[in-house]
Amino acid sequence: MNNDTLSTDVTEDGSLTLFSPAAGEHYHSTHGAMTESRHIFLGLGFCHFVSSRQAHEVCVLEAGLGTGLNALLTLLEAVRCGIHTTYYTYELYPLTDAIYRQLHFDVPGCSEADDWFLQIHTAEWNSPVSLHPLFTLVKIHADLTAATLPQNVQVVYWDAFSPEAQPELWSEELLARVSRHCLAGAVLTTYCAKGEVRRRLERCGFSVERMAGPPGGKREVLRGIRHDGLHCAPKGKP
Repeated sequence: MNNDTLSTDVTEDGSLTLFSPAAGEHYHSTHGAMTESRHIFLGLGFCHFVSSRQAHEVCVLEAGLGTGLNALLTLLEAVRCGIHTTYYTYELYPLTDAIYRQLHFDVPGCSEADDWFLQIHTAEWNSPVSLHPLFTLVKIHADLTAATLPQNVQVVYWDAFSPEAQPELWSEELLARVSRHCLAGAVLTTYCAKGEVRRRLERCGFSVERMAGPPGGKREVLRGIRHDGLHCAPKGKP
């Protein structure tokens, strides 16, 4: 995938996204990139887990670093709330310097957002990097279907391109492997509300509910909560 061919588009809430000709899709919802990330991943995922579990430390796994928006918003929230966060993100096709320097996400009241955004993209790959005493970023440059996953995952952002564009990232085998690395009570959120994706997540150990989508965007999204003590099939890579 040649990321030099990506184009920058403005979404309906004024925030930017990228369009991938190879995938035939945008990296974020055209109804609002910032709105989507805040609602689905930060709100329904990270913030829900922290508030429901009264957590002070969180391990996040993200499928696809992409523009880095989910990582940036999670970093800002972790610092704001005092939550020690380790953020694992897997990206096989990182953005080039020329592309990510075209991006800017306006975060009112945060003068450090632009600097942290650049630090996310310039951070060393395949090694933990402390961007703040409360936030450690671990960018893995690898194919998620074959990569080693962290243990004790508590929050999962499943933000790959659609099942039509990247079917391998929505396979039941991969979802089951991710599930086996999650603690009981872990939260998985995704913009995809397809029935087959929901059923796969349920077979892989998650209690899944349809949630209201972001304002102005998709009507429904999915949130799954990992069951306690379930060893799910199919068996595969550890």
